Amino acid sequence: MKSTAKTAVFAALLAISAAAFLPAYAADTGPTVAQPTVSERLTLARDAIQKKDWRKALAELNVAAKEEPRNADVQNLLGYSYRMQAQPNLPKSFEHYKLALQIDPNHKGTHHYIGMAYLMDKKPADAESHLAKLEKACGNKTCPEYLDLSRAIGQFKTTGTASSGQSFY
Repeated sequence: MKSTAKTAVFAALLAISAAAFLPAYAADTGPTVAQPTVSERLTLARDAIQKKDWRKALAELNVAAKEEPRNADVQNLLGYSYRMQAQPNLPKSFEHYKLALQIDPNHKGTHHYIGMAYLMDKKPADAESHLAKLEKACGNKTCPEYLDLSRAIGQFKTTGTASSGQSFY
């Protein structure tokens, strides 16, 4: 091999070797800050919900949903947070409740909250359907979610309105 060819081969090998080390070097930008886990985000969201800070709750829950889209608790609390805002977003609320029920068809919190959302939407028959599903999920008519939704349906039938219900998050 001629000297020029050897130099070209050496230069090519050197370039390939350097390229192999560049990504590792470029990625080392210093210490990284650990992001909250989905479980930690749920705790942060629940704290925000207690304070009625829907913006913060939705921010935490939307990130959690991107990380774990098949988490029924995350989807349920997203539905709850959209429903409980000063200007309720019932379409988004129903979207997330339905996702939660696709993931976990016996999710008691979701059956309770979607029933309340149907009452807000003036659809008591749909709320009663979820009351029946809630009875099956609870195994009785005495679990807190069943009792609250049942009371709200009774109130709706009497007055045409229902309170937002208790929170069981």
